[in-house]
Amino acid sequence: MDTSSPPPATRTFDNPPDYSFPHHRLNRVLRNPEKQPIVLVACGSFSPVTYLHLRMFEMAVDYVRQNTDFEIVGGYLSPVSDMYKKPGLLSAEHRVTMCNLAAEQTSHWLMVDPWEAFQSYQRTAVVLDHFDYEINTVLGGVQTADGEHRNVHVMLLAGSDLISTMSEPGVWSEEDLDHILGRYGCFIIERAGSDMDQATDNLARWRHNIYLVSQLIQNDVSSTKVRLFLRRGLSVRYLLPSPVVDYIERNGLYQDEGPNVTNTNYSKQLQNKDVEKVKAESS
Repeated sequence: MDTSSPPPATRTFDNPPDYSFPHHRLNRVLRNPEKQPIVLVACGSFSPVTYLHLRMFEMAVDYVRQNTDFEIVGGYLSPVSDMYKKPGLLSAEHRVTMCNLAAEQTSHWLMVDPWEAFQSYQRTAVVLDHFDYEINTVLGGVQTADGEHRNVHVMLLAGSDLISTMSEPGVWSEEDLDHILGRYGCFIIERAGSDMDQATDNLARWRHNIYLVSQLIQNDVSSTKVRLFLRRGLSVRYLLPSPVVDYIERNGLYQDEGPNVTNTNYSKQLQNKDVEKVKAESS
């Protein structure tokens, strides 16, 4: 793993008002001093957060334990800023709240960092630099049971749909790709319909820093499908954590959304009252 090119020493980070970096679940003492400590960061809209978003972390945990010399000391959801302007993007306040409900009430180790959400749009490379700064510079990293200091390596956690966009010419800058994949590296979770091998072939320069994780139980639940179900008055229970479903119902969220976000195939199926097929494909 290439960690030889640290972020510029002069980089500063503007924090949202009243911001404090969450670290209440960060494991500050390594269980195995022979392992390299890492933190997983998942960036995304999370509109809303689904069980698949949470499962990505658990799949990465299994992969790390069975195939690497890493030790995961923390995991973070980092919701994107409202300035991202993605169709179907609920306000940061709602999205951060739903992520917190999911993390705090369904997991014993996941956390939500609101830094990215409550300010102007930040590139993924900058977000990872922020985590590196907060964990290693501000908090001082972690230590072994004998008190030896260790820096924590930050790594991106994403679905294979993201790595597919990274392999498309002109979508990501070469500088950002080198920073994300070269300095930090990533765990890529297989998603239905994405060709991971083809995508990584185009990113061969950083292949040593890209870890591909297969889904042993296929799950293609997406926020887009969930929003479509909610607009149609269909149940989304057991697709999302119950506290998130309760929050959505309590606040009447996702009742109306622009037509440009509708998945065409799923919309047609619903219009044809082929609801059971849609539900089966989302399970």
